[in-house]
Amino acid sequence: MHGLSRLGSGVNSTPSTSSSSSVSPPSSPRNRRSRNNKNSIITIGGGGGDGGSRSFLRGGGFGEMKLQNLVERLGFAVISTVYRRRGVLLLAPLLYISVMLLYMGTVGFDSVVSRNGGNGDDLTRPGSLYRSPQVFEKLWPFMEAEGNGSSSNLIMNVWTLKPRQSWKPCIHQTASHAELPKSNGFLIIEANGGLNQQRLSICDAVAVAGLLNATLVIPMFHFNSVWRDSSKFGDIFDEDFFIYALRNRVEIVRELPEAVLQHFDHNISNIVNLRLKAWSSPTYYLQKVVPKIVELGAVRVAPFSNRLAHAVPPNIQGLRCLSNFEALRFSESIRMLAAKMVDRMVKNSSKSGGKYISVHLRFEEDMVAFSCCVYDGGEEEKREMDIARERSWRGKFRRRGRIIRPGANRRDGKCPLTPLEVGMMLHGMGFDNNTFIYVAAGKIYQAEKYMAPLKQMFPHLETKDTLASPEELAPFKGHSSRLAALDYTVCLHSEVFVSTQGGNFPHFLVGHRRYLYEGHAKTIKPDKRKLALLFDNPNIRWKDFKRQLQDMLRHSDVKGVETRKPSGSLYTYPMPDCMCKHADGRNDNGNTTGLS
Repeated sequence: MHGLSRLGSGVNSTPSTSSSSSVSPPSSPRNRRSRNNKNSIITIGGGGGDGGSRSFLRGGGFGEMKLQNLVERLGFAVISTVYRRRGVLLLAPLLYISVMLLYMGTVGFDSVVSRNGGNGDDLTRPGSLYRSPQVFEKLWPFMEAEGNGSSSNLIMNVWTLKPRQSWKPCIHQTASHAELPKSNGFLIIEANGGLNQQRLSICDAVAVAGLLNATLVIPMFHFNSVWRDSSKFGDIFDEDFFIYALRNRVEIVRELPEAVLQHFDHNISNIVNLRLKAWSSPTYYLQKVVPKIVELGAVRVAPFSNRLAHAVPPNIQGLRCLSNFEALRFSESIRMLAAKMVDRMVKNSSKSGGKYISVHLRFEEDMVAFSCCVYDGGEEEKREMDIARERSWRGKFRRRGRIIRPGANRRDGKCPLTPLEVGMMLHGMGFDNNTFIYVAAGKIYQAEKYMAPLKQMFPHLETKDTLASPEELAPFKGHSSRLAALDYTVCLHSEVFVSTQGGNFPHFLVGHRRYLYEGHAKTIKPDKRKLALLFDNPNIRWKDFKRQLQDMLRHSDVKGVETRKPSGSLYTYPMPDCMCKHADGRNDNGNTTGLS
């Protein structure tokens, strides 16, 4: 008998007989040519009367087959030949495939060639080409002519929050306060990926531990060949605070007790590793995992990523809320430096009320390579991208039949925005060169070339490398997750956050901003399909360019307050699971939330 679950109580036919079954099997091939052709049966596929053959009747039964034209005569001749020479049947599948390939050849063959020559990728369609430099060359005089002064007004009034849109955190109303029952055993998980993929695994692990009445061991981090960060949990997150904040919800220990380790010969590999389905339901865990953890005393799940469904009971959902938005804070060393960086950004932008824009710029070499998009670097760019793809994904993009259509990727909004495109977008929305911008990014591909126009448009531009000294950053160098945590914090406290490419970073940050800012994400999420059309039109007028981008900004404002749909993630949409609506909420756009 194991401990109670934290879920509670919420959660051949018989074939008919017909006269056709009495049809006799076909006669010997030598005797198939009947002298009386009027009522003979031709069976293709063998086996008379088994329901699997096809019969062509001449004469009685279904009427005479009348050979009225040349096509019918030709078809009859082919069938007769096949009937006489059954060996030809072996060629029938090949004949069918050949006809289909000929029929679809204009699509299939050209698509495969498109990876090398562009055939099959209609680059004449609007939005297919990277012509942003030409658009910038035409529009820059208009951007420059608009001068100074509009930016501070815009950034002070960019979001139009209303009192009826106010939401407040209400985690403690959803998380269970009951005394913890006896543990069923120990749950060990391994988090993989970058900073926010790890965050997802940790929060879901807390929820699963609560569901199973299990004791959670502080998660281990898998060393990823792409992220190349050897940091442990305590290097990135405040381990003591994590355990303390969840003490009344889930039991958490730093390591397995000695008695349990002895049982497994002090080798964690001896603990069974459960292979769980992605997005597993609570019922699946109760039926499949609880018996194992009770039987064995400890189980592992490695890797543990996306292993819990979005839809779970409110008390389990509350554990996700509590973990992500309250318990999981960064380590002291990260918090200290991040607080200094935020303070410096606020002081730098004092003329605009301490408000600044943060941009998550995904134009690192690996992102550009993975997107398979083409920019303006010619053969050198192609060579560098081929090398980068082979280094990180080893043959994935050279597989037989792999289709790469750069033009289609761009039209579909899948290409990472360049720094130039981000700058043009912000200028079109109404932010001028007085705006202070923080760029969160890794190592930008050909940074000197691509960052120059963004700095030209927005000279008050900062990154972690300019906002913090080399001595301050030294302990974080070589640890991508710790550096990402600095970017995350500075972006979290900006007045405007710009998401340019998707991924876990904006996925978590947008939800966290909603949690801090009364339900509004205060985030610009551009329509990249529309941007592709704008940036591929060197003849566009500045007035039209501005109008479309300001419409895009208004749309981001409207979509800033969204509640979670059944298939949505609580980490992006914390309402209504983690927040409750308040009719008389305070309409405050200020940046006053503390960093601790």
